Amino acid sequence: MNPEQLFEWRDVIREFAGFLASFLATGAVGFRFFVERGRGAATHSSASDEVRVYSDSLRKAALLGLAGAVVSALVLYQRLPQSAARAHTDVAGLLRTNMMTASQVALLIIGLIGLAIASRGIRSGWFLALIAFVGSPVRGVFTGNLTRIVNPSHQMFAGLWIGTLLILLVAGIGSVLGDDAVRSKRGTIAADMFNSFSPFALFASAGVAVFGVITAWRHLKALSNLWTTPYGFALIAKLCLVAVVVALGAWNWRRQRPKLGSEDSLHGINRSARAELVAAALVLVATGILVSIPAPRAPGARPQGDAAPASNAAVQPAPGP
Repeated sequence: MNPEQLFEWRDVIREFAGFLASFLATGAVGFRFFVERGRGAATHSSASDEVRVYSDSLRKAALLGLAGAVVSALVLYQRLPQSAARAHTDVAGLLRTNMMTASQVALLIIGLIGLAIASRGIRSGWFLALIAFVGSPVRGVFTGNLTRIVNPSHQMFAGLWIGTLLILLVAGIGSVLGDDAVRSKRGTIAADMFNSFSPFALFASAGVAVFGVITAWRHLKALSNLWTTPYGFALIAKLCLVAVVVALGAWNWRRQRPKLGSEDSLHGINRSARAELVAAALVLVATGILVSIPAPRAPGARPQGDAAPASNAAVQPAPGP
């Protein structure tokens, strides 16, 4: 007799794509408000080389964030019928009766509009994106169910940490290395970007840790499930990968960042930061597996067969990475 398959790889791939899309959108917002911070605001006609680099990197960030938001919209579109079916209604009925789902759709639309505007070089679009992708976790406050803040907050902080690093490397450092006019200043501009990112990354990683512990405990339900269930084994594997990401991040912060100032040092931190992103990608794969495995029940609990009422059937994001 074949053992029961715990998860489907197609589900893992779908979850990974959803996480990556969310990280692109959230990371673009993090890059704008905590790395670029208005440095590219001058017009091209009067801009210095440094300002032009920041302006170009911001447009690239907006395009990457917009791509992530589009994929997030497609993922949500795919999940809405399933959520409506669980609530014994149709999609229109779900949106009318469920504030969490309706607000999720509304915020995503606002985010799409904001990033589309920002990609055209209109800076006001970033504030719409900020409301949409960073304000999303507070949706649970309006329902009176504060536990619904936990998973979205965990995913948001992870996106602000790893997503911003991804945008920093692709849009920020990519623009620095691609502009020959700033060749002599590449190390200085890169140091400015990483020095802005580092304290923000520490804050975001602390948020990941806090909400990650809460999320893990809510799904484990008992400490013994950590070493006695497939879910617990998957969680341990994920935590080991997270430790690698943290170690690489600490290396970049303590050893690589202080060396910045030359182009050689820029290439060094660029390589080590890419290694950090590779490890983070493995964390997302592990998370995709984790959320595809049924969470363990509390000791002595019986399976729940009753469907949730429509008022509670929001399209919940998967447990954050």
